[in-house]
Amino acid sequence: MKLDPKHYGEMVDRASPPSPVWRDCAWAFCVGGLICTVGEALRQLYLIWYDKEMAGTLTSISLILLSALLTVPGLYQKLAARAGAGTLVPITGFANSVVSPAVEFKAEGWVTGVGAKIFTIAGPVIAFGVLASWVWGLLYWALQKF
Repeated sequence: MKLDPKHYGEMVDRASPPSPVWRDCAWAFCVGGLICTVGEALRQLYLIWYDKEMAGTLTSISLILLSALLTVPGLYQKLAARAGAGTLVPITGFANSVVSPAVEFKAEGWVTGVGAKIFTIAGPVIAFGVLASWVWGLLYWALQKF
């Protein structure tokens, strides 16, 4: 049976549950805001003892550590399943993308499992981020020369 695109689209619409887009966006906004609020609270705490630069560094390290610790038992994934981009956009989402494959492939060994798979999700982000920074840097340099 050959389906035309219009008929297929109607079948998909009937079979797919409606997506609560506004509720999902509000939930992602609140969770992402909560993560950032925790980060700011940590930063303010660190500012009591350290200068601004060190407090920022310690805040990033703390958020990465918290994300990694919540990823190991699967709690971060449960939160991410509900909050979507609210957990993926902050630095905690990047930490989760590194730790998740490491936990998943630990049974295959430290070298062929953890070592080989740890950057399967984050690797392309790092590679294309570096590439994009080079391209933008060259464009910026070229525009400054002319």
